[in-house]
Amino acid sequence: MRCANLPINHAEARRVFQPLSLFVGLRYLRAKRRNHFISFISLISMAGIALGVMTLITVLSVMNGFERELRDRILGMISHATILGHSGQFPDWRSVVDEVSVHPEVLGAAPFAEQETLLQGRRTSGALVRGIDPALEPAVSDVHELMLRGELDQLEAGQWQVILGVGLANRLGVTVGDSVTIFAPEIRVTAAGVMPQVRRFTVSGVFEAGVHEYDSALAFIHYQDAQRLFRLGDNISGIRLKLTDMLRARWIAQSISADLPGFYTVRDWTQQHANFFRAVQTEKTVMFIILSLIIAVAAFNIISTLVMVVTDKQSDIAILKTMGMQPRQIMAIFMVQGSMIGVIGTLLGVFFGILLALNVESVVGAVEQLLSIEFLSAEVYYISDLPSELRASDVIRFGGLALVLSLLSTLYPAWRAARTEPVEALRYE
Repeated sequence: MRCANLPINHAEARRVFQPLSLFVGLRYLRAKRRNHFISFISLISMAGIALGVMTLITVLSVMNGFERELRDRILGMISHATILGHSGQFPDWRSVVDEVSVHPEVLGAAPFAEQETLLQGRRTSGALVRGIDPALEPAVSDVHELMLRGELDQLEAGQWQVILGVGLANRLGVTVGDSVTIFAPEIRVTAAGVMPQVRRFTVSGVFEAGVHEYDSALAFIHYQDAQRLFRLGDNISGIRLKLTDMLRARWIAQSISADLPGFYTVRDWTQQHANFFRAVQTEKTVMFIILSLIIAVAAFNIISTLVMVVTDKQSDIAILKTMGMQPRQIMAIFMVQGSMIGVIGTLLGVFFGILLALNVESVVGAVEQLLSIEFLSAEVYYISDLPSELRASDVIRFGGLALVLSLLSTLYPAWRAARTEPVEALRYE
């Protein structure tokens, strides 16, 4: 008796391909099945794994891109690290600026003085007023590159000029050249009674950072004007730093804090926005778990496919056992067959996932043009395109997950095949 799709005999198989289990497993995979339904389920399993890997790579790459865009826009306004004085007092800030500027990991240092206060134009709105040094600020932030109207260096001490976020300017109903009254939180005692500290400023510029928190609630003035308005004397609120590597900001901040004499607090950007970036990371983790279920479903399809193959090949398994093949070799045959479905599906998913992640913006643009719709309207969203950041670690992680699940899904069917009894399988042949 000869079973279809098997080599002529054991010895010939060993000469043709070693090991035997791999040879037979590949023959089963290539052979035309009598049961076309099994072949269809195999293709569905392969497509499911490919779809799952492709979707994981693409979605996580887009989320990485959004995280990068938000991080860059936020860091363009807040700096990588901040030095704060003891009890809010910072009288010796000039010497500290000189000292930290020579640190090998520091690219720039600039003073700031800020207070939350009330602004009044045609309408009234609360905002954070930050006093800066326009000569040093470009070394620690990107405000000078975000100006819609006016220039950052137009801020001059004693001229009482202010630069507003675009959202804040719209809320106040003012534009460049208009006047804005700033109410300081301090009060002064006059003959007429207790009065708030008030100063009229001229709007000299408008910026747009692309982050609602800053565009709608941040204003810049010269730090010397801020010292006079907030009655700080020669004090400031702190010193903002730009570092060589923002991803190492925590360790660099610790190094700077250890080197500074006196009592200072050095905070990095991960501490200031820890909840936000923790939320982004949580979203990515949840998305990874949800999309991994696609691969898990495809892995279950591999189990059902191999169970049907084992049932269909009962007589072949019995003949191989009577020819001397060991149970572990029988297991290896079906593990090879199932693993190859996973390998091919994973390779296809990685290929198309990388291709789509690298061209997602063009693909989305083509779909928008074809359907005449706009997924991310610039009037609603600050980020109107789909940024993508493909990371090799993600590709390796997702590909490895698919391969591991595919391999695990072969264990039960292969174990079942190895337990086949030749006598029972050949009884009705």
